[in-house]
Amino acid sequence: MPLKIYQSLWATELRRPGTPERPVTERFERVKAAGFDGMAIDLGAMDIEAARGTVPEFTRTGLAGLLTAFPRSIEELRPALHLAKDIGSPFVVVIGQVMPLSVAEMVPVIEAWIRIGREEGVPLQFETHRNCITNDMFATLLLLDAIPGMRLAADLSHFVVDREMMLPISPEYQAHVTRLLERSDSFQGRIANRCQVQLPLHFPQHRPWIEVFRDWWRRGFASWQARNPAEADCVFLCELGPRDYAITDVDGEELSDRWEEALLLRRWAQEDWQQAATLRIADPV
Repeated sequence: MPLKIYQSLWATELRRPGTPERPVTERFERVKAAGFDGMAIDLGAMDIEAARGTVPEFTRTGLAGLLTAFPRSIEELRPALHLAKDIGSPFVVVIGQVMPLSVAEMVPVIEAWIRIGREEGVPLQFETHRNCITNDMFATLLLLDAIPGMRLAADLSHFVVDREMMLPISPEYQAHVTRLLERSDSFQGRIANRCQVQLPLHFPQHRPWIEVFRDWWRRGFASWQARNPAEADCVFLCELGPRDYAITDVDGEELSDRWEEALLLRRWAQEDWQQAATLRIADPV
């Protein structure tokens, strides 16, 4: 059961305000040279035409692809699925921009996207993400009850902020997170607290939150290992968002190095993956 670790295209460098981005070719080469297994393309950060321009880079570098889509209608998902097949994405992460107010109205939207995924032969995972159809943890839990075939991509940083979770995490929230992890088929690395979605990882005051998230990753990995065959690949995405996600100083500079933190997240994920096998035996999820 290998753990495949991807880096996000938008998080491949720390960029000072007003300075140009590195060319896409250099960013692919940097990710490949660092030993990541794949590159993730986010259609919230670039339009689909620009994303299509990255297709040759996957062939050139041999990096695996992963796609995150932000469909604003039911049918808008379909072109993203075509692009996903072009870059070899094993599934598509959906951050759905169709957002009915009630769970009853959300259900047919999710079911329609799942149906399109089946028609196109691309599995879907719905990310636990703010400002989308899974914006709220409680509504997402109700969606899981209503739609047995709904699978998740777990970025739990969003729900920590969404519910303003406090330390220690309450038994009720731990139980909710366990339910989410049991339906999660991939995982994303970012550390949050109740007020900030992306914490600098080297600040000592953030260590308790790092331990919370690493415990969740171990439990999520253990659950994944228990329900998947030995030859299956589990995807972990080092998902550190661009400047607006991070804490910045008076000059707009990020307080940590996003690239170095991605390498640290990768190491932690590899350690937690190995520990998850023991957890699976001693403490089933």
